[in-house]
Amino acid sequence: MFGTKDHLRAEGGDLTIDGVDVVDLADVFGTPLYVTSERRLRENARAYRKAFPEAEIYFAVKANGNLAILRILAEEGLGADVFSAGELNLVRMAGMAMDKILFNGNSKSLEELEMAVEAKVRVSADSRDELLNLSEVASEMGEVAEVAFRVNPDVSAMTHPKIATGLKTSKFGIPWQEIVEVYRTAMGLEGVKPIGLHCHIGSQILDVAPFVDAAAKMMELAGEIVDIGGEIEMMDFGGGLGIAYAPETRAPTPDELAAGILPVFLEGCKRLGISPQMVLEPGRSIVADSTLFVTGVNVVKRAHVNFVGVDGGFNLLARPMLYDAYHHAVVANKMDQEAVGKYTVVGPICESGDVLARDRDLPEVERGDVLAILDAGAYGFSMASVYNGQPRCPEVLVNGGRAELIRRGEDESAFLAGQIVPARLLR
Repeated sequence: MFGTKDHLRAEGGDLTIDGVDVVDLADVFGTPLYVTSERRLRENARAYRKAFPEAEIYFAVKANGNLAILRILAEEGLGADVFSAGELNLVRMAGMAMDKILFNGNSKSLEELEMAVEAKVRVSADSRDELLNLSEVASEMGEVAEVAFRVNPDVSAMTHPKIATGLKTSKFGIPWQEIVEVYRTAMGLEGVKPIGLHCHIGSQILDVAPFVDAAAKMMELAGEIVDIGGEIEMMDFGGGLGIAYAPETRAPTPDELAAGILPVFLEGCKRLGISPQMVLEPGRSIVADSTLFVTGVNVVKRAHVNFVGVDGGFNLLARPMLYDAYHHAVVANKMDQEAVGKYTVVGPICESGDVLARDRDLPEVERGDVLAILDAGAYGFSMASVYNGQPRCPEVLVNGGRAELIRRGEDESAFLAGQIVPARLLR
């Protein structure tokens, strides 16, 4: 049932995660709830370290910004790809080395650039304008910022259009045809030191071929930069490796990704006489399958379809609504029962799009049952909101048969945070 997810099992009719009963977790911590397997998280990180022993692995913090999870990945030797001042602060608190951080993003404020320079982290310049802004900021601070350049390679990642980031129509990156001239400009600017190239072609990619195409284009550009006297100290090939959300789907492994892009990188380096640091920035493929989203059944309504109304909706797991994404769903307290019909799992949010799982074969579902939505560790809690006055839920870490709270659930005070009612309205 769970394929390679050996941290998940059906035991005594209940779903367990690393030997801890999910139904018991729901009783202790309440629902909705996120539950993460520390063992699975570490295994996924180590799979990348094994496949790319000479590369630096930067975790994409946008996928999951929980501080305990970031601390675990720091212990595993990972750095981070950050997209904001907030994410930079998180990885600092998690103890990640500042020389293993890349500040990414297509629209950084001057304040964020100043923060990056002060922290001495590398910056990925997403445009010529941003390069000039960085030069100005760093020069005024009396510093020299190391800068890479995000390439838009115009490579199709064959994924959902909303998470394809390497097409020429994407907002991300400098068109590949302009990279060499922008690099040349950087070589003559004060306050910046150009050190290499960076690309990211998309997310949830299930074929290695687009990564190989992007790597080949990156190495061609590296050659053109060497020809103009530029130095290449790092080559960041991004992330985006997909996972098998649906049971019938097969996703490439880090080993298969390495078999595709390492030869392109190594042969290119040998040909050009360079030895840059290789960087990868996976997110989803490290954290997604480590985590369950656990939600309780409020009602079962038999209408045009059989609706299962649960206590967590797209306010807590937005991917199905945003991308029509599939997440496998099971009834955690009825793992030993056969499916009796099709059910559509919906949340409590006042939107027709609040559907977590559509037309799923499940055992008879009743009020009080506990559902588990699999592979929820990436872009789950990190996209959560308090829409419709629904507080964000707790997060729990399972390790060695124990469960530890790693984020408290919110109460109604979350809706009031930062709000000010003018005195004239209180009369």
